[in-house]
Amino acid sequence: MTNRALVDRELGGLAWRLDKDGVRDVIDTSTLARSLYSSDASLYRVVPRGVAVPRSTNELEAVLDAARERGVAVTLRGGGTSCAGNAVGPGLVVDVSRHLNRVISVDPEQRAAVVEPGVIQSELQKVAAPHGLRFGPDPSTHNRCTLGGMIGNNACGPRALGYGKTADNVLGLEVVAGNGERLVLGGPDATPVEDSPTLTALRELVASSLGTIRTQFGRFGRQVSGYSLEHLLPENGFDVARFLAGTEGTLVTITRATVRLVADPPHRIMVALGYASMADAADDAPTVLAHAPTACEGLDSRIVDVVRRRLGDSSVPAMPEGEGWMLVELADTDPARLATRAALLLEASHCLDGLVVADQARANALWKIREDGAGLAGVSLGRPAYPGWEDAAVPPEHLGEYLRAFDDLLTRHGLRGLPYGHFGDGCVHVRIDFPLTEEGGAAGYREFVTEAATLVASFGGSMSGEHGDGRARSALLPSMYSPEAIALFGAVKQVFDPAGLLNPGVLVDPRPVDADLRAEQVRLAPMRGRELHLADEVHRCSGVGKCIADTTGAGGVMCPSYQATRQEKDSTRGRARVLQEMVNGTTVKKGFRSPEVHEALDLCLSCKGCRRDCPTGVDMAAYKSRVLDETYKGGIRPRSHYALGWLPRWGRLITRVPGLAAVTNAVMATPGLRSLLRWGAGVDQRRQLPRFATTSATRAGRAATGTPEAPNGPVVLWVDSFSDFFDGPGADPMVQLLRRAGYDPQFLPRDACCGLTWISTGQLDGARRQLRSALDVLHPVVSAGTPVVGMEPSCLAVWRSDAPELLPDDPRVADVATGVLTLAELLARTPGWTPPDLSGTTVVAQPHCHHASVLGWKADAALLASTGAEVTTVGGCCGLAGNFGVEQGHYEVSVKVAEHDLLPAVRAAGDDALVLADGFSCRTQLAELADRRAVTLPELLLRGADDAR
Repeated sequence: MTNRALVDRELGGLAWRLDKDGVRDVIDTSTLARSLYSSDASLYRVVPRGVAVPRSTNELEAVLDAARERGVAVTLRGGGTSCAGNAVGPGLVVDVSRHLNRVISVDPEQRAAVVEPGVIQSELQKVAAPHGLRFGPDPSTHNRCTLGGMIGNNACGPRALGYGKTADNVLGLEVVAGNGERLVLGGPDATPVEDSPTLTALRELVASSLGTIRTQFGRFGRQVSGYSLEHLLPENGFDVARFLAGTEGTLVTITRATVRLVADPPHRIMVALGYASMADAADDAPTVLAHAPTACEGLDSRIVDVVRRRLGDSSVPAMPEGEGWMLVELADTDPARLATRAALLLEASHCLDGLVVADQARANALWKIREDGAGLAGVSLGRPAYPGWEDAAVPPEHLGEYLRAFDDLLTRHGLRGLPYGHFGDGCVHVRIDFPLTEEGGAAGYREFVTEAATLVASFGGSMSGEHGDGRARSALLPSMYSPEAIALFGAVKQVFDPAGLLNPGVLVDPRPVDADLRAEQVRLAPMRGRELHLADEVHRCSGVGKCIADTTGAGGVMCPSYQATRQEKDSTRGRARVLQEMVNGTTVKKGFRSPEVHEALDLCLSCKGCRRDCPTGVDMAAYKSRVLDETYKGGIRPRSHYALGWLPRWGRLITRVPGLAAVTNAVMATPGLRSLLRWGAGVDQRRQLPRFATTSATRAGRAATGTPEAPNGPVVLWVDSFSDFFDGPGADPMVQLLRRAGYDPQFLPRDACCGLTWISTGQLDGARRQLRSALDVLHPVVSAGTPVVGMEPSCLAVWRSDAPELLPDDPRVADVATGVLTLAELLARTPGWTPPDLSGTTVVAQPHCHHASVLGWKADAALLASTGAEVTTVGGCCGLAGNFGVEQGHYEVSVKVAEHDLLPAVRAAGDDALVLADGFSCRTQLAELADRRAVTLPELLLRGADDAR
């Protein structure tokens, strides 16, 4: 059956209707696509009937017209980061982020930008920055949320005090109403009200409801719940564009937006205030507001303690005395006036202790506590913490009272949460450990949020302060609005979307708050009973989408395949969603062998970037290994699993049989035989085959051990299979450097393979055998107190990540994990060793993904800094990633990943720069794609020491 036939069967002839407009291949009804878009960053799972990814505004409008004619519901989706369930729906999910993402124009004089709805907020910032301008609202997801989504939810961020909500920054919209009418709202070409049936009906509706609107809407700045009808009042100019901000895609679809840009004041300063408790800090918010801050963030020791536990003491700089804090930002054009304002604020506050933080680096460190704590909140309690009651707001003068009452409510329900938020706006964020996977968890959730809605309404507040109501809170709107107001919402919906096809189940005629809960559905899934650990692991993904943000420039790794393809299926989030559907079993039905699962995992590089960079600690490399293991257990595997997965065996055989390495290298250099060998190994024909070493590095080293004078005693060199069996620097540079550092380098008495290649190809029983054998060799050494230094970062990382998971009951693993060190870690604790002077040397450092994500790069960064070299540290992955980039079908993506960070950095540094890469994969990729020989850390340090002689 063709894709068009599938679409027509699933969506009532939608493809046939689109053919009339010449629109093809825009809609996907495959199980994979539907799984990818079944959840956003909320608690909810709603599997759509199909997914549309329009390539232009014309295609978007054609999809909307066809869906309306065929009676298909439509839910617009931008970054998919909604915490309230605004971006999932039962009909057609339309993703505008992939193609409709242009900044069409920036007008510096008018301080305005025209954008498509899928523009990422941070991309608009980059375009506006050369003009000294920015878009004001800055939510924490600024590097992946879209402007269309921000308008839909009326997003804010911490600096709304200075710049307002998104609604305050919307100058005009071009939209398609649910009834099909095209409207231009705002600007010189605005549709006249009298020429529009929709606008005329809306104005008449507002005129008949002035009393309700004036008394119940626009009561304080963060009243985001429901429709913001106050913008339609005559005294507010009947501003339909601003009104549509926060309507969550239930009335119109935005095709283009004109937004306000602002100029940042050039000078900023922080005032950090400490209080006895966070509620006491909140009591002081009105005092702070009198000093016109641009941001006022609150937190308490619960968040700070989480950051300290998870990221170390160094992550928390000295803070004012207290258990609750407000971090206040002031901005000004005059630095002297700014300093005076900061001093006056500190004097006027009622804090226990406070300080003015003029140093921007220290201020950034304090802001980072708030940022990191927010990210860690979901995984720092005894059980998973969820959104759902995410962003309630009350007038700031009532915030302290609300926080005390809210803590009491949590206690009564036996729940824990980590509150923090925008105290200047009265907005509080919290993730709560609802027991959703336990019997009665959904009912308990409903009971809690119902009481919480009543509580926030009693303080004159809003259930949503910036994320929208979505599926999480729409059914609770009667707690804060009168029956007349609720009826008015329905009447407005009828004006714009009489058939009720736009984002059904949200705001008007909502679904119950406990309907469609993802955790409740998976609780009943049969596979969860068999695979409880894996089910819980893949559900770590909260959907916040950090994996679709480009953070590699800031030293991140996740997610290299998505950066190369920009397809949701190749993101960590997308893969997690498919695995969740596998566990659920209703959409992806063949368990580990499901084609959708393997398609989603195919381009995962197993870089482990998500293990570190994902806020919830998703480890997709481990999940992929497990899926492969279960899929092929007891059966025939792909050829590459035997060739590349067993590579240490082949290397050992080839280098130990005299003359076999030379013969093998000759075969690999012979064109016809080389192609046949690549095919047999499942290797892409465009890949070079690494040459085998004619002598094992370990055997050569054992024959040359013994250092006469070694004040620092013995150190054992653990030579991995890649360093041992392939041409390269081998062990000699490491041996020389260790001797110069005062050590007596020795070699292990026999091979100790960590099983990495078995792990990456999902041969976990074989990996466990390799690990146990390696423990027999390594554990006696580390138990004796002799340091062991490794050469290959990916092999070292096995002991600190995979080995504890594969051998959880073997106590020797923990000893080896702490006893096997990187070279930088060893040198950092070596008495009397001083690094060589590399001043004037330019170094481009490519940390191996596993080094950056598992081992940590801090020791290496500190060592390189101490040499005086000019170092550029590359973020992201090299793209080869062990067997990934070698296997057939992966070459193009492997090259694209290398072109994202590594290769541009090497080219920019020039031919005189040294490229540092300890990973065998990284060096191989550089040699193939850039014709550059990278050096290892011992080679770099030896070069500096020799130059100094």
